[in-house]
Amino acid sequence: MGRQERPLDPGAGPEQRFAFALRKLRSEAGGPTYRAMAQRTPYTVSTLSRAAAGEQLPSLEVTLAYVAACGGEREEWERHWRQTSEEIALRAVEDDDAEPPYQGLARFEPGDHERFFGRDRLVDDLVGLVRTHRFVVLVGASGRGKSSLLRAGLIPRLRGAEEPYESVGEPYERPAAVRILAPGEHPARTHAEALAPMGGEGGESGEGETVVVVDQFEEVFTLCRDPDERKAFLDRLLDARRAGSGLRAVVAVRADFFGHCAEHRELAEACRDATLLIGPRAPDELRDVIVKPATAAGLVVERSLTARLIAEVAGEPGGLPLLSHVLLEAWRRRRGRTLAEATYDAVGGVRGAVARTAEDVYARLTPAQASLARRVLLRLITPGEGAQDTRRGVDRAELDWGDPADTTAVLDRLARARLITLDENTVDLAHEALITAWPRLRGWVAEDRERLRTHRQLTEAARAWEELRRETGALYRGTRLAVAREWAARDGALDELNAVERAFLEASIGLEDGERAAAARRARRLAFLAACLAVLLVVVTAVGVVAVRQRHSAVEAQRVAVSRQLAAQALDLVDSRPGTAMLLAVEAYRTAPTPEARGALLSMSARRSYQAELTGHADAVSEVAFSPDGTLASVGRDGKTVLWDARHHTRLATLTGHATWLRAVDFSPDGRRMATGGDDRKVVLWDVAHRTKVATLTGHRGPVKSVAFSPDGRTVAGSSDDGTVRLWNTDPRRTATQLCTALSRDLTREEWRQLIPEKSYRRTCDMG
Repeated sequence: MGRQERPLDPGAGPEQRFAFALRKLRSEAGGPTYRAMAQRTPYTVSTLSRAAAGEQLPSLEVTLAYVAACGGEREEWERHWRQTSEEIALRAVEDDDAEPPYQGLARFEPGDHERFFGRDRLVDDLVGLVRTHRFVVLVGASGRGKSSLLRAGLIPRLRGAEEPYESVGEPYERPAAVRILAPGEHPARTHAEALAPMGGEGGESGEGETVVVVDQFEEVFTLCRDPDERKAFLDRLLDARRAGSGLRAVVAVRADFFGHCAEHRELAEACRDATLLIGPRAPDELRDVIVKPATAAGLVVERSLTARLIAEVAGEPGGLPLLSHVLLEAWRRRRGRTLAEATYDAVGGVRGAVARTAEDVYARLTPAQASLARRVLLRLITPGEGAQDTRRGVDRAELDWGDPADTTAVLDRLARARLITLDENTVDLAHEALITAWPRLRGWVAEDRERLRTHRQLTEAARAWEELRRETGALYRGTRLAVAREWAARDGALDELNAVERAFLEASIGLEDGERAAAARRARRLAFLAACLAVLLVVVTAVGVVAVRQRHSAVEAQRVAVSRQLAAQALDLVDSRPGTAMLLAVEAYRTAPTPEARGALLSMSARRSYQAELTGHADAVSEVAFSPDGTLASVGRDGKTVLWDARHHTRLATLTGHATWLRAVDFSPDGRRMATGGDDRKVVLWDVAHRTKVATLTGHRGPVKSVAFSPDGRTVAGSSDDGTVRLWNTDPRRTATQLCTALSRDLTREEWRQLIPEKSYRRTCDMG
């Protein structure tokens, strides 16, 4: 085992607890000597020995080499090492009184201008625009550093202006005041004083103009829901464009909301006149951001770390706050005066540093505090609608959830980790980058996006209700209340409401329930009144029914009398004027169906006679048919077809072409052709004009029961007891076609082949 190692106390701190775990691993591996372990790794005996001495945390590389020599699990020990490193870093922050040179996610303030590097050229451009234009728009994507540029770049330069600067048509002097604001939910009401020039209109005090700096200008569109208030704020702000107004305005808007500025005509014109677009920082500017704050604090950043950070952040949207945060975490874990690349890896890199910090803070909260932290953070976010999610500053009063001590403790924890910022009365996210960089927070927002929108609307409505001294007219009703009730019905939703919101929702529900109860009472009264009216209506109806029945009886007696009189007149005229008699008999029956009217009708009917009786068949007649020109054809059991002149009741011709009972006859639409069919399984086609047989159509295996021509007369069909319908072309020069339908039974393929001669059909359709 070699020399005896100094005893360790796992409770003495994270370093000794980690070293104790390493020694235990070595013991469980059989206690190999450090010399034997050194032969398996690229490290010396002394380096491995110091790793388990407990004096300091070994590097990750040395730790993994030690673990590999003892047969330990690499991933498990890497996780253990990172947790211990986090614990040591947090302890160092609590014990370290030194001012960090980096801001982390927090923005730079005017007092931080001496540590604000890498934006000199942009600050010069912005100051030049402010001196030459009365309304300036600063546009950049989230994470480009707009807020810091305004606060730590522009404002100190404006306040430090010493000599007048000749602008376009008018001199520029030191501002009488520089005011910075964020619009919030009620910009016109909240910032009325801030938009008033120092000393009144036109700067009457002679101290120069007032410069109003509006940060997070997109809140005009995301938080302000009242179009009238939004317009009032914009109109007052745009008044700075007028010479003599005593104001100059600088607004910073996120790039994805820049298009909203076109919705206001004068604002669109102002954006066209003087807009400064912030792009990504150049590599030399990023180098200044990384190196110069450390140099000012007497620290050194390894060149390899600087080069790696520039490569990872250059051109990365929103990468600047993440860079600042990872540098802050590297500073907290520094060893001596150097910020090393190994430390950068330990904190998880640019993307992982924010998530690691946030997760560590969240993991150290009690379950109750963790739930409270979730509610706090979600309150600081406005879910985007077709745009990125945005942060939302709130008053401390909005975070009233019961015990103020718990809320204060959670806010302090989040603020110490620089995840949020605390002003005198305002709580805000340190940066919107936290929303995308922390997976847990991003997941909360995605999970509750629709509910968050409903909650934000409820918050605004409750605040307006409170400002109107709880006016009943400001309460929720109808659909909005139904949506809020559904939202509040889910588990834990009521716990997310503060005192004002809860009172607002309860008052809205109480008002609706009261209105429903009043409506129910009115409905009951109306029902009672309706019942009384119904009784009265029944009485009146009964009286009316008696009167109607009496009148109906009188009318019916009159109708019977008229019917009888008409029937008598019809019988008197039956011989002399039969047509008139028939009309009178019909009218008598329509007036009233009396026995006299029925008798008159029967008498009229009995006098009607048939025109003629045609005889020409020796047996039963089966079927008759008329041609378009009025020629009548009849067929019968004697196998004959007789043609008749129906008008003169004379026989024209007797056609014989069948030897057995004929059952079907039909004329073509033009009357030129006639088809007959019978028990001899044939269909005979006739030329009517010449009384001659045109063709005999065969193929049926049973008696033909009916024949019919197609509307164009080019096809004749026959149906038979054999279960088929056959179609033939009436033109003998064309090949006949056949349509077979298994109507009565299923036929085998061989039966079909026997049934249909190969040369007599054009197409066969199996309908079975």
